[in-house]
Amino acid sequence: MLVIAYAYYEAQGFLFGPSIEVPNARTEVSDQFITIAGKAERIASLSMNGKDVAVTADGAFSEPYLLAPGVNRIVLQAKDKYGRTTSKVLEIVYTPAAASTMSATSTTNGSSTPTVAP
Repeated sequence: MLVIAYAYYEAQGFLFGPSIEVPNARTEVSDQFITIAGKAERIASLSMNGKDVAVTADGAFSEPYLLAPGVNRIVLQAKDKYGRTTSKVLEIVYTPAAASTMSATSTTNGSSTPTVAP
């Protein structure tokens, strides 16, 4: 029985292949700087848009990412020791918060100071 359990444990990588989970994949954000975090299992390597990502012994990863305005396509790709790959595509829309506008100019001691409206 012990031999069968060990064989199943060792065969999981071959039977199931690599997997990537990103639990909080938001699709629309107003912050330009985000962190892509999740868990990858049964992998030999993980990359995000072609750049290697560090993964802990239990498969957790966390990688910062700077968004461009509009739609951002982030591709996570995992490869296992048998050469099989899987990928997860995240599409995140970055909408910058409305820029503050100059509404008035106040004068103090002869110098003008712009006042920013909330």
